[in-house]
Amino acid sequence: MELCTGGELFQKITDENKPMTEKEVSNLMSKLLRALQHCHSQDIIHRDIKPENIMFGEDNEIKFIDFGFAITQHKKKSTMDIAGTPYYIAPEVLTANYGKECDIWSLGVCVFQLLTGKMPFDGDSQNEVFGKIKEGKFKMPRYLSAAC
Repeated sequence: MELCTGGELFQKITDENKPMTEKEVSNLMSKLLRALQHCHSQDIIHRDIKPENIMFGEDNEIKFIDFGFAITQHKKKSTMDIAGTPYYIAPEVLTANYGKECDIWSLGVCVFQLLTGKMPFDGDSQNEVFGKIKEGKFKMPRYLSAAC
């Protein structure tokens, strides 16, 4: 197993206590999307993408870790167990009929979190979070919505 000495992406978010710039997020996501494309080309779905499962290795190279929920799926979509961390779960996962696209959703939640320092879907309970995810409604911080 490879040693990742650079720490978790989550650690960088909490240590710096400020959102990342669009350029920083763009560079990270470009690398992560290439890595995810490789996984998906091998029919591997990670199913638990979140900043705690993204680490920095040597030379600040970024990597996915913790493939404990990962599965191999050859079909486009199929019925599967609900798996993942609530804040990052895609709406189709909640219906238990999903495919590789659930990883893209989770990366999108990470992008929002990196740019704003907040979660797009938050709540006082798991059911409240899941309800907001199903609705797909979130509030864009004013300083970001003005820039879009």
